[in-house]
Amino acid sequence: MSEQEKTLMHQHFLYWKGRQDACEVLVFGPVLDPKGPYGMGVVSAVDEDDARAFAAADPAMKANIGFVCEIHPMRAVTRAATN
Repeated sequence: MSEQEKTLMHQHFLYWKGRQDACEVLVFGPVLDPKGPYGMGVVSAVDEDDARAFAAADPAMKANIGFVCEIHPMRAVTRAATN
């Protein structure tokens, strides 16, 4: 990666980590696909517009240098809190 790409990826990470700290992101990170690198995240969003606004605010997307974001709804199965 070039220095510019490293800086952008760091900003991208900080954006996702900050949103995770705000409980808007459940999990995120790189996918170790031998075909090539990409990332994946699970976001808690009210609706698709909210998810798209989240993605649009990501520094990697705002840089407009070819990154692509796919948004897919998901039915989550969660565990009840245990004490």
